[in-house]
Amino acid sequence: MSSDDLERRRLARLRTFAISHAMDRFNADYPGFKPEDTVASICAYEEEGNIGDVLAKMPSTIEGDAYTTLVVVDGGEDRTAEIARNFPGVKVIQFPVNLGHGVALQVTYRYCIDHDVRYVVTLDADGQNDPSEIPLILAPLRSDEADFVVASRVLGEDKTSDVVRKSGVRFFSFVMNHMTGANLTDTSTGYRALRVTMLADVIDRLTQEQYQTAELLITCLKRGWRAAEVPTVWYPRASGTTKKGKNWLFGFRYARVVFGTWWRER
Repeated sequence: MSSDDLERRRLARLRTFAISHAMDRFNADYPGFKPEDTVASICAYEEEGNIGDVLAKMPSTIEGDAYTTLVVVDGGEDRTAEIARNFPGVKVIQFPVNLGHGVALQVTYRYCIDHDVRYVVTLDADGQNDPSEIPLILAPLRSDEADFVVASRVLGEDKTSDVVRKSGVRFFSFVMNHMTGANLTDTSTGYRALRVTMLADVIDRLTQEQYQTAELLITCLKRGWRAAEVPTVWYPRASGTTKKGKNWLFGFRYARVVFGTWWRER
């Protein structure tokens, strides 16, 4: 076995250990807890300046139905987990080290699959998404019109000022529509609603530790699941700096995931 293979195996085992540690603590913190049919998941890495405001804006119910708010804290050295735990009803999974946004989402998906959740909504912890829109984003799933619902800032309003990022959203949507036969305007948003039976079909195919939006969407579309969009308002980050890196680096890495996933799923 090569040294690269040994290193990959070592990292995989460390990741498994970290996730197991996090889930053991979760089960100890919330013994016997059973989530509602709908879970709203917020993955957060060093967002102590934003997570409180996001959680304060979460709707009390979804069209009169209870739901579970789950915060997955992806390591970090700040008070994100502490702040989230202080909100009544919020459940927290806390990784002991940073594993990547894609890993945090995969843990969310597996938790929902294992606990017979019906729908999961994912949104950002940085204040760019409006939690009051959650019922609108879930509506096409609840009416059985779609399995994957994207909150589109192109159909709605993008209040950010980064012209390069805005152009990238449209470019990657064009590319991914061409690859999959879809007709979506925003394929790089993390604000979305997902049918958990769809996630159960694709979860073992997901490998990205970062930049996982394209991988999930392409995989689901290629396997025949239905996608729809609803307009959203996209706000500038409330505080702090993006974890995605410079535009050129983000674009390069995102493109690599897009083309790599398409090649795998073609």
